[in-house]
Amino acid sequence: MLVTHTDGFKRFDSAAALCSYCGTTPVIRKSGSSVNGQSRISKMGNQKLRNLLFLCSFTASIHNRACRDIYNRIVNKGKSKKLALIAVSNKLLKQSFAIAQSGIPYDENYKSVLIMA
Repeated sequence: MLVTHTDGFKRFDSAAALCSYCGTTPVIRKSGSSVNGQSRISKMGNQKLRNLLFLCSFTASIHNRACRDIYNRIVNKGKSKKLALIAVSNKLLKQSFAIAQSGIPYDENYKSVLIMA
């Protein structure tokens, strides 16, 4: 479903644009010094994709090592589990975008060149 809604990831130049399209990016509600609302996800994107990603994040937080690390790190900070699952959804989107753009199959032990520098 993700591939069909994004035309094989060709509609987006970056993973951030893809996350924005799905509506999983955080929006900070702030106006001057008087309004300091909680940040929430934008929900401006595709609702079907967002719901599907959220459901997939349950399994990914158990079986995908990178997603499990993000989930545990956020929960250990005392944040809600729902917030951690939304972060896992973003990670899944970024992983799928990177795999589609590079053409390299998924490797659980892959280390980015940017991280190693």
